[in-house]
Amino acid sequence: MSAGRIHNFLSGRGRDGAGRLIADILAFDDAHIEGVHDFIQWCFPLPEASRAVPGAPVLGATEAGAIRVDEEAQAGLLAAVDRMRGFYGDTTGWLRPYDHNHLRISRIIAAIRDLVGNEEARAFHAFVLARNAEVGSPINPESLRYWRAALDGA
Repeated sequence: MSAGRIHNFLSGRGRDGAGRLIADILAFDDAHIEGVHDFIQWCFPLPEASRAVPGAPVLGATEAGAIRVDEEAQAGLLAAVDRMRGFYGDTTGWLRPYDHNHLRISRIIAAIRDLVGNEEARAFHAFVLARNAEVGSPINPESLRYWRAALDGA
């Protein structure tokens, strides 16, 4: 099966639109994770165009299938999940009623569900809900509904 650009990136064999390897993104400090906005679409690809980053890659069905069965691509994707879990565990700026990270979280959950599986998606969803609860549940109900919809595939 021929690998596409996203597949190559996740497997560590290719670069994103800005010329970075997945290892470069995984090495971002928290300030870069917060401030750089064009990596999330590469680490957590979806089959629809990003409204936030024009020109970001769109995941096709064939490429998604290749990512699902490629151990290296799965490892890259799971490493990105771990990095984002670290970011959301170590920072609190996103724990407010409205924040751009809420959209990122929806994307992450949907991509994990589609490319890795429901169990990992449920675990990430539970993690962000627990972080929200730890600080008094400041996140708006609409964002919480989007996260649930991403988990359910709606």
